[in-house]
Amino acid sequence: MKITITLLSLMLSTGLLTAQSTCASAPVIDTGNYLVPSVNGSEVPSPVCASGGDNADHGIWYRYGNVEDLTLTVSTDLEENEGIDTRVHIYSGECGNLSCLGGDDDSGSGFLSILTVQVEAGEAYYIAFDDNWTDQGFVFELIENEPIEQMVSFGIQTINLQGSGICIVDMDGDHLDDVVGVSGNQINVHRQQAGGTFQSNVYATPEADHNPSWSLAAGDLDANGKTDLLYGGGSGVTFMFASDDGTTFTESSGPEYVFSQRSNMVDINNDGILDAFVCHDVAPNVYFISDGEGNMTFNQGGIGDTPDGGNYGSVWIDYDNDHDIDMFIAKCRGGNSPANINQMHRNNGDGTFTEVAEELNLADNVQTWSSAWADFDNDGDMDVLIGASSFTNGGHKLMRNDGDTFTDVTEGSGYDLLTATGIENAPADFNNDGYVDVYGAGNVIMFNTGNLTFVPSVAPFGNGPMGDVNNDGFVDVQNGGTLFLNQGNEHNYIKVTTVGTASNINGIGARIEVHSALGTQIRDVRSGEGFRYMSSLNAHFGLGEDTEIDMIVVYWPSGIVDYIMEPEVNQHLVIVEGSEPLSVDDIAEADIRIFPNPASDILTIQSSGQRSFDLVRVLDISGKVVLQSSYRKGELDVQNLAPGAYVLELRNTQGHLGHKRFLKN
Repeated sequence: MKITITLLSLMLSTGLLTAQSTCASAPVIDTGNYLVPSVNGSEVPSPVCASGGDNADHGIWYRYGNVEDLTLTVSTDLEENEGIDTRVHIYSGECGNLSCLGGDDDSGSGFLSILTVQVEAGEAYYIAFDDNWTDQGFVFELIENEPIEQMVSFGIQTINLQGSGICIVDMDGDHLDDVVGVSGNQINVHRQQAGGTFQSNVYATPEADHNPSWSLAAGDLDANGKTDLLYGGGSGVTFMFASDDGTTFTESSGPEYVFSQRSNMVDINNDGILDAFVCHDVAPNVYFISDGEGNMTFNQGGIGDTPDGGNYGSVWIDYDNDHDIDMFIAKCRGGNSPANINQMHRNNGDGTFTEVAEELNLADNVQTWSSAWADFDNDGDMDVLIGASSFTNGGHKLMRNDGDTFTDVTEGSGYDLLTATGIENAPADFNNDGYVDVYGAGNVIMFNTGNLTFVPSVAPFGNGPMGDVNNDGFVDVQNGGTLFLNQGNEHNYIKVTTVGTASNINGIGARIEVHSALGTQIRDVRSGEGFRYMSSLNAHFGLGEDTEIDMIVVYWPSGIVDYIMEPEVNQHLVIVEGSEPLSVDDIAEADIRIFPNPASDILTIQSSGQRSFDLVRVLDISGKVVLQSSYRKGELDVQNLAPGAYVLELRNTQGHLGHKRFLKN
């Protein structure tokens, strides 16, 4: 790539660095490429706008002044910078009184930075790089583009967050999202209070053998009502177990070498106790089976066995709607080696997994660190956006779930026009319109229009965890020491916390359906999305203009199903497993007739033609699925059911439900 060496660059190359060492002496720059020989200025950028902690000692400063409204991108994601680690901050205001406009650590390839912000005519802005990771020199590019409509606005709140690992998760069991920062010997918890304020608590911990330098996962591994943490480091894994009162932590680290990438908490063997999974960069993946008392048994192999690794972004989702949790791995190694072919591991229901990506059309070599899974078209199954971290092997791919395969629908989706790359891609409905958006590459939120097309909107922040930190029903983002508060709109919402009894206490792996006039929306409760950060375990649903919800259905990992009929909108609903079993008979006899009732061997199902169903389940009175069958010729074999009362659940391809009660002799 040709580098434009400006007069400023020439001055830098001859050692005249004082012009950039402080905010007050920052030189004015415009579009082009600039050489930074070394990050060695005397003023450290403050406040910290990007993730990665506050360990910088030096900074380099520039001033940008423009004459029109536009979109400004600062990028170090250039070929010349391969292998370099950069961090950038962009400020508005005046020196001595700066406010974060945005920041970025690792949105580019490797550890490089890409940050896009909206700037206004006549205003001055400051661009600063620090040596938080290295003072090594690099080249950065300043790019101006037409302004992009900002579809959601965010307020900014500075929060004193210590530590390089950050997450948004409920730490104390009150179901409200807290803001958490983690370092090797402390956990800094900003506990959410009523009204969206915080109570800051710093808890000393034993020195961790491994810091969360690559990823952080959260969940209640020992079911004591307090959240435990997993630190994914460059050479191993550390668990921090919270005490029963959540004020002290016990450290546990194994001797195994693990080059951690994405980590998750999930009940792998479905015994009702959370386990942990960690992507291994240079070897087969590893997982830890928990006994529920703080003992974690190390396992390697069986869920991603590529010898040289390449495992980066694991997401646990139910892609085939069979109500057990499967796992997709975004792979990144470059070239066409097995370490660069994405994988889907289908849950066989017995604690084993089968790799099926090729038959699903997902065995792609897009160089990617993460993927965003959601039902983007609200048709009842999980689709996926595979986010490219480099365009070497192709760009972003939007794949529609068609049941037995995935179809590439990237062309015309908006992702075919997105030229920015990135390592974090995560789903959330930022504007509460009922369609899941994607935050990712280039610090852009891709807003979902509902028909598998997306419209870009600049986000004023870099990578970070997401959650509702002021309990107003809108998704917020934490980036470094800055909290970006979603200012919301008139749309309605429902927020769900799952509390397992037979299943793991967090309900991780549960499928939640929300039925309203807008249609049926689905979420899977997950610990660990994107690449690095841990976002809320609460499930958030935008409802658009819908003011009523017909029903919420929760399919728990245990097989129990809960039905919450006509809950109020705009509330945070806590659902305890088994508390709301099915008790309705909501199909008219004129639509569906079942006989004989009671039944002994065969239950006949007759439809008037008003309703068409192709999947049948039988549930016991607790809501647990005890029989599942395709709907063929109107007959269902129930002879193996024990005598008692049951509910017949009927579904079509759109996921619509109908229920009829019957007795088994």
